[in-house]
Amino acid sequence: MTQSSSAELDEMMAGYHRFRDKNWHPQRERWRSLRDGQSPRVMIVACSDSRVDPSQIFDVDPGEIFVVRNVAAMVPPFETTPGHHGVSAALEFAVQVLKVKEVWVMGHGMCGGCKVALTQELRGTEPGRGGFIADWIELLDDARDAVAQEFGTETREAEIAMEKAGVQVSLANLRTFPCVQEKEKRGTLTLRGAFFAISDGVLNLLDEETGEFTPAPDMA
Repeated sequence: MTQSSSAELDEMMAGYHRFRDKNWHPQRERWRSLRDGQSPRVMIVACSDSRVDPSQIFDVDPGEIFVVRNVAAMVPPFETTPGHHGVSAALEFAVQVLKVKEVWVMGHGMCGGCKVALTQELRGTEPGRGGFIADWIELLDDARDAVAQEFGTETREAEIAMEKAGVQVSLANLRTFPCVQEKEKRGTLTLRGAFFAISDGVLNLLDEETGEFTPAPDMA
């Protein structure tokens, strides 16, 4: 079947050819070294938002980070009920097979998923009309209630609090996985929370003892 032309297809193909010319050919040895396997040391759970690509933010080469992206950068709690557990499968693969040293959860500013969790505007909608999103971000309900009680639901301050609370929820859920519990206890796995501010491009890191996010330190 012949592919129909579109502006979007043209843009994607132009990008692909730039990649071939500027990245793949100059780094051919790098790509050749990856053809038989990967050994990233860090897994990042990030949002699907098109503005927050971890590979760009951390300026990494192919094969350096193992990335899972979904609405609001969520990790569900460990459970063994039947179903398709995509994030859990990716986490299990990263921790058990790839043996990553760190797992990061990176939230971000102006997150649409966190905003919908805060306003609950999709609650009660049917799957395919917002229901899948509503069911997914129910993972944030407890955190949402605390944020709404302190900040309300209509201010940017409330949205930021919700975005940062989402990171903490996912970190707590990570620790419900036996493989994570075991490796963190042994000191062979570190969990980190981060928040990328779209407005100023600043990466903030979570201090889990204080619950505060502070700008990443400058490199010496």
